[in-house]
Amino acid sequence: MSEAKPADTSTMALHDAWEHEALKWIEWVRKPNFDSYWTFHRDQFLELVPAPGILTVDVGCGEGRFSRHLNELGHKMASFDPSRTMIEHAKESDPNGRYEIAQAHVMPLDNACADLAVAFMSLHDVDQLQSSIDEIARVLGERGKLCMAIVHPLNSAGSFRGPSSTGEYVIEGSYLESFRYSMPMEREGLEMTFNSMHHSIDRYSRCLEEAGFLIQALREHPVPAKVIIESGRYIGWSRLPLFLHIKAVKLTHL
Repeated sequence: MSEAKPADTSTMALHDAWEHEALKWIEWVRKPNFDSYWTFHRDQFLELVPAPGILTVDVGCGEGRFSRHLNELGHKMASFDPSRTMIEHAKESDPNGRYEIAQAHVMPLDNACADLAVAFMSLHDVDQLQSSIDEIARVLGERGKLCMAIVHPLNSAGSFRGPSSTGEYVIEGSYLESFRYSMPMEREGLEMTFNSMHHSIDRYSRCLEEAGFLIQALREHPVPAKVIIESGRYIGWSRLPLFLHIKAVKLTHL
């Protein structure tokens, strides 16, 4: 009998691809001080996040790590992800939290019920970017805030040639065109395939504009020198931004 071939997640809808990788992702992100979230990413993002208000919506919450942290900081949370496996594990870790299966473009919330939405590393993982940002605008009240973190488009558009400390960074295709990509990774015995969409900064900006958002802050973060020295990794990302953080406000009349 021939062995079954691994599923080709690059041909799946993004939400199905992430459901397929869900157990690997949960192991990846819950290993202490392993994922970039723990080492340098979360606290930089929190610099943009407003104080707790009426309701904070976590769009693409995954297994719930950021929702749990925001809850500890006093936020009343409503958290959504299309992956059934992710939501099941989020509920197990936080039985009192509100976690529901939903895609970003169809969240089960009333109009203008929230004053803050966070999309931490999730909007590059949706097939319907404009519809998702429109939906976020729908659930936010006037002057509600959206704080989003994404893979920096320079990161998803190209790659280093040779050692990342000295090698050239090359974009072989078009930075400006949107495209799907899959990125297998293996580190310290853990394996994970990331399935995402590349969009230019211009594309994200136009989607926010179309939905009635005004960008208040934009941050391009390099990896901190301390992390590079201690880990011996990310050397190239001291001279190029790895992630992009944006805070935008919903305005009915721009």
